[in-house]
Amino acid sequence: MTEAQATPQTGKRVLLAKPRGYCAGVDRAVQTVEEALKLYGAPIYVRKQIVHNKHVVSTLERQGAIFVEENEEVPEGSTVIFSAHGVAPEVYEQAKSRSLKAIDATCPLVTKVHHEARRFAADDYDILLIGHEGHEEVIGTSGEAPAHIQLVDGPDDADKVTVRDPAKVVWLSQTTLSVDETMETVARLKRRLPLLQSPPSDDICYATQNRQHVVKEIAADCDVVIVVGSRNSSNSVRLVEVAVDAGARAGYLVDYASEISDDWLTGATTVGLTSGASVPDDLVMEVLDHLAARGFADVTEVTTADERLTFSLPQDLRRDMKAAAAKAAAQQTDALAASAANG
Repeated sequence: MTEAQATPQTGKRVLLAKPRGYCAGVDRAVQTVEEALKLYGAPIYVRKQIVHNKHVVSTLERQGAIFVEENEEVPEGSTVIFSAHGVAPEVYEQAKSRSLKAIDATCPLVTKVHHEARRFAADDYDILLIGHEGHEEVIGTSGEAPAHIQLVDGPDDADKVTVRDPAKVVWLSQTTLSVDETMETVARLKRRLPLLQSPPSDDICYATQNRQHVVKEIAADCDVVIVVGSRNSSNSVRLVEVAVDAGARAGYLVDYASEISDDWLTGATTVGLTSGASVPDDLVMEVLDHLAARGFADVTEVTTADERLTFSLPQDLRRDMKAAAAKAAAQQTDALAASAANG
């Protein structure tokens, strides 16, 4: 029995999903920009949105980050950070040609998919990349082996696939997809390609899977599920779809509490609440306050996993931070020695 089933059906209530919000990759990427601003000073240029969240991007802009679409917009010799979604090899070459100091904030779980793509391409496999056309992560992964990769955008695309050798084909995926839809796509592919190989380990990241799983647990008990997240956030959009598919009467995506319509809550007694992997938890707390002001004051947190994974900051940034700390310590030692000598 879940906590949702155990909670008495009395009055208006909120089922608060956990895990929710920031994943390890997003936390690392946001920290990368913050630490770079402290270390190098503003402005720091970031290619694309560091993570797909409107609030996070606007907050970092106020601190001195400048978000650009391409390296060409970054002044030569400046520092540029690559977003959590990963980039194609040509982006590194472009940065090098402009003498940019490039810091790679790509999520390590996305980097893992890049490594898989390179390895299978080196073995001359056809690679079927399951993902959404135009998403930055898909563009980055495809750039690792464009001659070997073809995009499969959902189950219906599976019937359009053509491969050179049905015995040498593997599927990989974008890390932020719906688990169920991805498995449906794989099943469709395997009907045509029975020898289709799977990636060595799950490409859909732990955080995406965990957030979808807890939403499935609470959805059937909810009249409405509210997902805090931005519309360009793939994993946030998927959470709304998962909630409705799992039995919620309705699901809505909002960036801020102020976007919630009172009409959504009319007749509702149970509201589910979660957030995408690029959403800071203070935005969720604001939604809880908004709901409490409308009578949904009884909050039960439903937990299905305990996330403890963390990722270290990019190596180049850590090296520079260490050097700066050593320099500051040496300067402090020299200042104390000079003070003692003068005293």
